[in-house]
Amino acid sequence: MKEFFTIGEMSKLFHVKIATLRYYDEIGLLKPQYTNEQNNYRYYSTQQFERLNSIKYLRTLGVPINRMLDFYNYREIDTLVEMLKKKQNEINGKKRELEEIERKISRRLTQIEDAVTTPLDTIFEVKIPEWRVAYLRREYVLGDDIEYPISELSTNHGIDGEIFLGKIGISISVPDLKSNKFDRYSSIFMVLEDEDQFATSERTFPSRNCLQIRFKGTHMDSSRYYRKLFAYMNEHNYELTGDSIEITLIDYGITNDRDKYVTEIVLPYTHR
Repeated sequence: MKEFFTIGEMSKLFHVKIATLRYYDEIGLLKPQYTNEQNNYRYYSTQQFERLNSIKYLRTLGVPINRMLDFYNYREIDTLVEMLKKKQNEINGKKRELEEIERKISRRLTQIEDAVTTPLDTIFEVKIPEWRVAYLRREYVLGDDIEYPISELSTNHGIDGEIFLGKIGISISVPDLKSNKFDRYSSIFMVLEDEDQFATSERTFPSRNCLQIRFKGTHMDSSRYYRKLFAYMNEHNYELTGDSIEITLIDYGITNDRDKYVTEIVLPYTHR
């Protein structure tokens, strides 16, 4: 049985690049066992197969080179156990992160499907659930760049870009709504999900009875739908009880086709 192998043979046997084996030799992680004095060729022995397999295994787990060097230099069981437990904790942390992302994506897909399939230009009487929101009292006039207040909202609440799957909304105050001023917004908010936890303060929108309407377009097209909601409210002897909630469900962030944009307006109400 062959006992010694060249670096090229080791590379083919273990599917490890020659440059990687040379690097392991250079740093002392895996040095060839035998050197031919006549031609200065260096050879690995079969006794080193297990070590190279272990190195490959630890690299697959993402264990850093310096930690592998520590282990092989001291060869203690406790060192290996500690190294593997630390890696296990890192993997569990990544699993939790991926599970949170998966839940966010699932919710977003449900929201998109709901926005695409719900009838437009139709008023529904709904009860919205309680929402946790990151909230910013900031006047926004229709036509202004909304990205700046969104950025300010994110900065104030310590929200990073990973929250982008959440819903952004704006509100018109009760006095402006009752005065038929539908082009000036009093606040901007971001709907938070179960996984979203921030050190800064947040606000709760309570569960309420609301009138809901969805239409093709953006905030720029909302005025006529506010009028339609108020006409329905007067017809049914309802009274406005809070600021509006206006959310663009499908916009340029999802599609370039403006004909597919969908915006939702929600008005809380009570019976007079």
